[in-house]
Amino acid sequence: MKKIIVVNNPKNWKFHIPEAEIVSAKDYLTNPEFTTQKSVRVFNLCRDYSYQSKGYYVSLLAEARGHKVIPNVKNIRDFKAPAVVKIISDDIDELIQKSLHKLTGTEFVLSIYFGQNVSAQYLELSQELYRIFQAPLLRAKFVFKQKWFIQSIRPISVDEIPETHKEMVDQFAIEYFEKTRYTSAKSEDYVYDLGILVNPDEVEPPSNKQAIHNFIEAAQDTGFRVELITKKDYHRVGEFDAIFIRETTNVNHHTYAFARRAQSEGIAVIDDPDSILRCSNKVYLQELMTVGKIPAPKTIIAHSENRHTLAKELGFPMVIKTPDSSFSMGVKKANNKEELEQILDTMFEHSDLLIAQEFTPTDFDWRIGILDGKPIYACKYYMAKNHWQIYNWDSKDKQGTCGKWDCLPIESVPHGIVKTALRVSSLIGNGLYGVDLKEINGHPVVIEVNDNPSIDHGIEDLVGKKKLYLTIMRSLRHRIEERMHAAQHKLIQHEKDFWNY
Repeated sequence: MKKIIVVNNPKNWKFHIPEAEIVSAKDYLTNPEFTTQKSVRVFNLCRDYSYQSKGYYVSLLAEARGHKVIPNVKNIRDFKAPAVVKIISDDIDELIQKSLHKLTGTEFVLSIYFGQNVSAQYLELSQELYRIFQAPLLRAKFVFKQKWFIQSIRPISVDEIPETHKEMVDQFAIEYFEKTRYTSAKSEDYVYDLGILVNPDEVEPPSNKQAIHNFIEAAQDTGFRVELITKKDYHRVGEFDAIFIRETTNVNHHTYAFARRAQSEGIAVIDDPDSILRCSNKVYLQELMTVGKIPAPKTIIAHSENRHTLAKELGFPMVIKTPDSSFSMGVKKANNKEELEQILDTMFEHSDLLIAQEFTPTDFDWRIGILDGKPIYACKYYMAKNHWQIYNWDSKDKQGTCGKWDCLPIESVPHGIVKTALRVSSLIGNGLYGVDLKEINGHPVVIEVNDNPSIDHGIEDLVGKKKLYLTIMRSLRHRIEERMHAAQHKLIQHEKDFWNY
């Protein structure tokens, strides 16, 4: 991906950045050559980002041209919004107080150069502010009134860097632009950048190591340059064209924050935040299925006022689920009233609402993988040995923790199973879902819908093999290009406004 650094006057640019083209704002805005260039990353270092300034239009037209730009227009607007600055100050209050607690004055100015500061003690705060505002050169003013808070934050130009800082800033700039994110010996082979979010310490990740390797290969074949990222890379979301989450998701979790940020910045993401929100809360999902008339086991949303009627309504045994349960965790079976009361007492400590469901024992559950409204794999998951669930987390035998499985061609699955899976997933979105169903007396019933479903090498890919991974990567590329075309149409009027200005 070609790198362009846009400044007001290239003569004032004192830093040597290999393989980066230094361009004036006027040239970038008026030279037709830049309008037609593809696969470009723009670093907007203009001295002024105010509305309808050259700096503002550099970011605006970069987005219209499909170029990746830092900062983008959304970040630029945040600088001018006092309410946003206050919210951010509140959000990182603990870090601000920790970083500035040794200061004795009532005002403090922090200069942030490419995410760093000349003083190591302010590095963490500098990185966090860069993560939020995504401008290479920043200056934040803090004031003390009972405690420290941000009064203002703004981008600065190269001209505003003190002479005493320039030597270190030169090193910061080199480190910033020489990251592997911006430089690759094979960069000419790739069109887009993909970040795959993983958690190396997760015990039961959605994809095993070989599956992740297969995703990387498929992504590269699809035109992506790939990097495995973790929660520490949240500040770098804007550097990617697409984010693929392969870590167990939850709303109150950094995975949701990644998805939400990607969506807000127009970056293609699987799983999208709406899917995470809708699938990860079983209370929401149950209400959605009820309204959509999706066949499901008899279910009651349990709360403190109806807990004593559950036994009469559902009988025993019954299944109790926390709203955010996954991988059979947070799911309990009550065989009698005493067990039910104990389970409810424990679970109500963490959630005001629970799911109570009739017990529907079967030898296996169906899982239909769906992407973009189409089935992409089908599996049978059998119950763990001597257990009523697929996973038995209490098993002392590690081999008995999980039941066996079969992966089948879609055409071998009963038509009603696939049809019902497609129907319920359409109520949620067009993302990547794993729909769990049972067959009761020959009829399909939906147990739940999972965003971020398991795709493990040797299980879900046994039939589709490489094609399964390519299907998902091609979907991500399609989403990128679809967004780019939409953005170009939407912003073309802004480009006309510039020429008329």
